[in-house]
Amino acid sequence: MGDGVSKILICGGGVIGLCTAAMLGRDGHDVTVLEADPAGHPSSSIQGWDWERPGVAQFRQPHNLSSRFRMVADQELPGLTDTLLRAGCVWMDYFDPRFLPPTITDRTPRPGDEAMRFVTGRRPAMEWAVATMAQAAPNVTIRRGTKVRELVTGASAVPCVPHVAGVRTTSGEEIRADLVIDAMGRRSPACELIRHAGGRSPVEEAEDSNFVYFTRYFSGKQRPHRKGRVLTPMGLLSILTLDGDNETWSVTLFTSARNKAMRALRDAATFHRVVMACPLQAHWLEGEPITHVLLMAGVLDRYRRFVVDGQPVVTGYAAVGDAWACTNPSAGRGLSVGLLHAQVLRNVARRHIDDPGEFSREYDAETERQIGPFYRNQIAADRARIAEMEALAEGLPMPPPNPMMAKLFAASAQDADVFRGVVEIAMCVSLPQDIFARPHIAAKLAELDGRPLPPNANIIGREQMASLIAG
Repeated sequence: MGDGVSKILICGGGVIGLCTAAMLGRDGHDVTVLEADPAGHPSSSIQGWDWERPGVAQFRQPHNLSSRFRMVADQELPGLTDTLLRAGCVWMDYFDPRFLPPTITDRTPRPGDEAMRFVTGRRPAMEWAVATMAQAAPNVTIRRGTKVRELVTGASAVPCVPHVAGVRTTSGEEIRADLVIDAMGRRSPACELIRHAGGRSPVEEAEDSNFVYFTRYFSGKQRPHRKGRVLTPMGLLSILTLDGDNETWSVTLFTSARNKAMRALRDAATFHRVVMACPLQAHWLEGEPITHVLLMAGVLDRYRRFVVDGQPVVTGYAAVGDAWACTNPSAGRGLSVGLLHAQVLRNVARRHIDDPGEFSREYDAETERQIGPFYRNQIAADRARIAEMEALAEGLPMPPPNPMMAKLFAASAQDADVFRGVVEIAMCVSLPQDIFARPHIAAKLAELDGRPLPPNANIIGREQMASLIAG
């Protein structure tokens, strides 16, 4: 059982790096966060939108928090939910009768519905709130404008395995630590840093998810009433509608990056024409546009594993959140899964902070067990969705959907408990495999065996899309 006070360095001062720092600081460790971007966090959340964060490519792209994020935050970081609300973030409750699909007749609340409420907003407001919380956290020092160049090694804790004993910054400063945590996000050079320190290459799988995103933010006195799902597949594209902080919201269209004709969505008039063709989302355009159409492409799906053949590639080092694995962000789960991962790291540190070899092995095992399924399920969903988009673009029949998920979505339109199961999956509270195992849900899905499922009535096909793009 590790119970000593350790010196911990966290490389990366984004949402997950700062939440990890606050958790470890609350346990009494001496935590220093090194953030490469020099700009300090603004004095108010409203100014957060103008915060210069070049190290976070997706800083002004849509983000969503979830029920799981709030559950972990309330347990580990008391006060963060209130700080998010103070920053202008808003409560969401998908079990509010106003948000239930109109096809569901049983609108009776269920025990536990309250626990699924959460707060959300735009990334700058979220990061402002987290930075405010971390700045006041015990035993945490945040140094902005400090970039890590390389890992520094010390005496091995496991034979023939390099032990990370700190970092060297780009200014040449050497900072020693008992544990170095990589929270540098999607751009983390983890493999390069480890190889340069003499470690064996981590396992790394990486590929372009092949999605391209077009987003516009709006503001108005009243946020739009939600008529459809947060994320709705519409054939050649999907549409994502998210509530933001401080009377703002966003509309995102995403599609296959291989479909070059869709690049026309960068034009505001074309973007608006296509959203107007989405019957459950068209009213989300009824606000004052506060940005042009923002483009994001080249998003990697990437997964790393730092224990190979039962042996850590290095000790004294741990990657958390997107530095470990990241996916296409359309499901909006990155911050929620990242916070859950930070909790796993903190729990393993409580047991093994004084035993670097055991820490590395157990952190790897618990990451695979608790966090790995979220990554693998998202990758499977992304691959299925991109295959649908590309088939439609080429005029080919759509590949068959995942039969279990297709039945789950069909049943969720009629049954209040199946609908709750779908929301639990979206909110990172439960995994699909756990939802399928519930007796009531298993029975509802069994009723659909052998029956044709209702087709997606909202598909925008090639001809309609060509006409919308042409105007």
